[in-house]
Amino acid sequence: MTGRIVLLTTTHRIAPGLLSWPAWEALRGADRVLCADAAHPQVPYLREAGVEVETAVPDARELVDACAGGATVVVVAAADGEPGLTDGLARLAGSGRVEMPSLELLPGSYDVPGARLIDVVEVMDRIRRECPWSSGQTSAGLAAHSLEEVYELVEEIESGDLQAVREELGDVLLQVVFHARIAEEDSEEPFSIDDVAGTLVEKLVRRHPHVFGDAVAETPADVKAHWLREKAIEKRRTSVTEGVPLAQPALSLVAKLAGRARTAGLAVQAPGGARAGLGNGAPQAEGNGVRKDGAAVRDGSGTAAPAGDPVAGFGAELLALALRAEAQGVEPETALRAAARTYREAILAAEQAGTAKPATDGGGTGTYDAAGPTTAEAPPGTNGRAPEDSGASDGPSAGSSGAR
Repeated sequence: MTGRIVLLTTTHRIAPGLLSWPAWEALRGADRVLCADAAHPQVPYLREAGVEVETAVPDARELVDACAGGATVVVVAAADGEPGLTDGLARLAGSGRVEMPSLELLPGSYDVPGARLIDVVEVMDRIRRECPWSSGQTSAGLAAHSLEEVYELVEEIESGDLQAVREELGDVLLQVVFHARIAEEDSEEPFSIDDVAGTLVEKLVRRHPHVFGDAVAETPADVKAHWLREKAIEKRRTSVTEGVPLAQPALSLVAKLAGRARTAGLAVQAPGGARAGLGNGAPQAEGNGVRKDGAAVRDGSGTAAPAGDPVAGFGAELLALALRAEAQGVEPETALRAAARTYREAILAAEQAGTAKPATDGGGTGTYDAAGPTTAEAPPGTNGRAPEDSGASDGPSAGSSGAR
């Protein structure tokens, strides 16, 4: 009888003592249990369960000899998997001069999906404590970095380079973990990454009653209706402008505000005298804009946009405006942001004046009360319009307002 060597591997990402049933059977049935590391996290729990663990570091030949007479020896492996031992056993087996016991690799515990996130948290915690730069950062100071990382992610998504997307997703994840680690030190309202994850899980479950409850959703529009209804109940907002971050790019800000106003049926006097909110949420373009007959328009360089393509037409018009602004020494983003803020004030004024009316163009129905829109907005249109919270049919907008 040649005996048996069992190399028992475990992961530090699973609580020590939580082992598979085959692992416990091997441990309890072994003639000897060896572990080179006296501080191995599994050792105290094995001893508490009645398993005698020897702190020993046998070489390959000594381990083979320990199996003489048919004995079973279990080696509780270190995190690196004991490469010195396994290489030595391989050399003995390959020599052909030694009668080898049976060799078995037995995973006592293994990583579940998402387990590497534990490593991210541990590494971030150490960096926060020991790195001179990271230890002095604040969330306010990191805000610009966070925004930049999201822009870089979007750029790589648009490029189609999946390896780059993978890397940029990691950079965005770093921002989440970094901000949460900083928040742990707040003296008044501390929270941890576990609190962040817990809040997200609760939100996702609550906003998907058709998955985790008894509600029924057969179409993407049904899913969106559930999402918006639950969101309205959660937020209890008193204005359609609440939850629209003013720090987002001006064009996105204008589109978001217009979508909110349209959903609530508000007739809003936009800057420059055009009415927005009802209809398609934006003033109709004339002259060098997109005409109703779909005729071609020209951008600032004189290039004609494809006829009948409203997305290209609006893009050409916006580009022309930006070029004109730059030529006159005006920063277009700043100018549009100022106009967007004025537009926001106009929406607030319209709400206070009680000018909400039913929308008539299919852009949305219902009014906006303290709990939000009473009915869900219609699914996104097909003309490049960006309706409120329509970035994904079952979730928050793909824009910067997220799942707010």
